Amino acid sequence: MLAPSRQQPYAPTPYSYMPNTSLSATISLDEEVKLSSTAAERDLYDSLAEIYSIIITLDGLEKAYIKDSIPEAEYTEICSRLLKQYKSNLNDENVAREFVDLETFKREWNIECPRATERLRVNLPATIADPSNSHPSTSTPQTSGLGSAPSVGFGGASGSQILLATENFITFLDALKLNMLSKDALHPLLAELIQSVNAVTDRDFEGRAKIISWLIRLNGMRAQEELGEGEARELMFEMEGAYKGFKRILN
Repeated sequence: MLAPSRQQPYAPTPYSYMPNTSLSATISLDEEVKLSSTAAERDLYDSLAEIYSIIITLDGLEKAYIKDSIPEAEYTEICSRLLKQYKSNLNDENVAREFVDLETFKREWNIECPRATERLRVNLPATIADPSNSHPSTSTPQTSGLGSAPSVGFGGASGSQILLATENFITFLDALKLNMLSKDALHPLLAELIQSVNAVTDRDFEGRAKIISWLIRLNGMRAQEELGEGEARELMFEMEGAYKGFKRILN
């Protein structure tokens, strides 16, 4: 009777492996692999990584807001900060060149994040872009006399808030009259305008949708890109209409 063969400790293989001693001598498993060889490259990759993190975080924040899992004030603060950080990173020319645009970046890194994509397109927190869905409607304005400004404000708004919104309308229209037509000149003024208007009322009025539309349109432009003559005239016309619509709901 034949004795059973001794079981081999590992599966046999028809291939033999001979380690490359010269390669092994040059690579240490404990050595950190560096993605960059210069400080500039390291800064670039750090900025791209931060943009990636902002997009993922913003998408999660939007989901939390939709589910009512986060207070509106906290959502607004965090969302505004993330949008500023996103813009700040892209102000660097090297980062912007490598980034290309949001859709290209998403394809490159295989991410979807539809809610973050929409928020970055609008470039405003949802509580500012659409305040009618974030807090109760304001009440009927109280006036101190015929044709006078509200004495205690419009609904819950104070007289100073109404004054600020009015001044922001005038400032924006004056900027257009002074031929300030670049994105970096107009977008901050228009963003400040809609925020001051929302502090007064969440009620819709004629021209409010145009303000949001132009914010999105300006946000899609490069910083130094300017509106054409026809676009500037169209913007002036629509903002004057929005200003009149705003004043009508106050009166």
